[in-house]
Amino acid sequence: KMGTIQKREDIPPWVKPPGDLKDPEVFQVPTQLLAAIFGPNGSRIPYLEQVSKTMLELKVLESSNFTEVVVYGSYVYKLRAKWMLQSLAEWHRQRQERGMQRLEEAMNALGLDLGFS
Repeated sequence: KMGTIQKREDIPPWVKPPGDLKDPEVFQVPTQLLAAIFGPNGSRIPYLEQVSKTMLELKVLESSNFTEVVVYGSYVYKLRAKWMLQSLAEWHRQRQERGMQRLEEAMNALGLDLGFS
């Protein structure tokens, strides 16, 4: 479980306050996909920030299965990072669904019903 990242002190050198910290791009990702996208405990975040030239904050939404991803940076970079991360999330989500379908098909083939459907 990833906790909320508080306001960051360690702003990456490619993010230029105050302008780049205004009006961030925000979107939601299913919390179960966080490790797949950002690595265990967000270990991949520094790399993703460096590649996308942005700064990322994750906020676990209370009583929800979603985590808010907040992207700071210059206009073009933050839009590009949002698109990239949303695409990555969608790819992982579809991959997970296919995995469940394959498991279900295998169980059905073996005559086992786990009650997934």
